[in-house]
Parts: sequence; C-alpha cells; structure tokens
Amino acid sequence: MSTTTAARVRARTTTRQKVGIVLCGLYGLANIPSVLAPSPDGETGPPMGVLVIGSVLGLVAVVAAVLAWRGSSLALRIGAGAIIIATLTGLPAFFVDVPMFIKALVGFSVLLTVVAVVLMFSGDRRPASVID
Repeated sequence: MSTTTAARVRARTTTRQKVGIVLCGLYGLANIPSVLAPSPDGETGPPMGVLVIGSVLGLVAVVAAVLAWRGSSLALRIGAGAIIIATLTGLPAFFVDVPMFIKALVGFSVLLTVVAVVLMFSGDRRPASVID
C-alpha cells in the first residue's frame, strides 16, 4: 500500500494584496464609530440599526484585515464581505433627500470598496513554488 502526501502550497501575498488589505482595514476602522454619532432629531439619516450593523461590520473588517495580513485566505474573504455589506447599507442615500456631501461620501465609499476588493483578490500571476 502506498500513500502520497500532497505538498502544501502557500501563495505569497503580493504588494497589491497588502494595499487592498490595508484599505479594507482603514475602511472598517472608519465605520466603527458610526454608532456613536446618530442622526440628530429632525434630520434625515440612517436608522440606529444600520449604524450598529455598520459598526459591527467595521470591527469584523478590521479583525479580518489583521488576520489576512498574516496569511489567512478565509479572513481575506470575510473582510471583503464585511466591507461590501457595509457599503451596501449606505446605498439608500442615493435615493433619499440628503445633502450632496453625504451622497459624495457614499460614492467615495463605493469606489473605495471596489478598489480594495479588486486589490485584495489580485493574486500573484507567477506559479507558486512547491516545497516538500
């Protein structure tokens, strides 16, 4: 009876991926304090539930970015999912009457999310070396 062991191949984290991970962490870090600044009475703004979700997703993104920096591919996916969902919670700002500054801020967050996710998943195009 013969057994073969598959060599474990670990892809190297590229500079582009590191930039994407940093952007993910910074975006998550910017979302954490959102629950501390609710909309004043009489002004249009997100409901408290959306602010809480944004803060929790920001915390998840920061933790995932730290773990992804250390090489976890699962954390890379979780971080990307967290910032995508956090960005989706801001999209209703385009459809309600809010100041143009808020719409520009949401547009910037959409752009930042797209750039971060693309960079996070831009893998190394060179073949990985197999170490026995």
